[in-house]
Amino acid sequence: MVKQAVKSGLLLMLAFILSTQPLFAAGKTVKVKVTLVSAELVHNEHVGNEWLWGGYVNGKEIEEGSSVTVNVSSSGSIKLRADAQEQDKYPEDGTANATVKVASIKSSVSKTLNVSVVENRGRYSGNTATWRFVFKIQKL
Repeated sequence: MVKQAVKSGLLLMLAFILSTQPLFAAGKTVKVKVTLVSAELVHNEHVGNEWLWGGYVNGKEIEEGSSVTVNVSSSGSIKLRADAQEQDKYPEDGTANATVKVASIKSSVSKTLNVSVVENRGRYSGNTATWRFVFKIQKL
């Protein structure tokens, strides 16, 4: 009878440990390196010639060719944003966002964001320009 109670207790303890395992794993922090590989104007249908643009990782601006390292929960995600603005008397804006789950990154992954900017005035009103931002995300 005592042996059976010990066995039952050990099985119950093992079941508890295995059931809480994902909770412990979720709290683990990993380092992730994000690089803005490129930002380029790939299409411009008379929208403009003077531009401001930026790439962002978790709200922090990053320059083309630069990297930022972030500490993220293994169950968390990384937020990417790309902005482009045509500069004239009446500026036009475009933004694209993406979220990458850390769990989906095996070693390295590329994420492309396409930003469309629409001309809002004048004879070219309605025309578009497209920017392509490429981010490289890798676990360290």
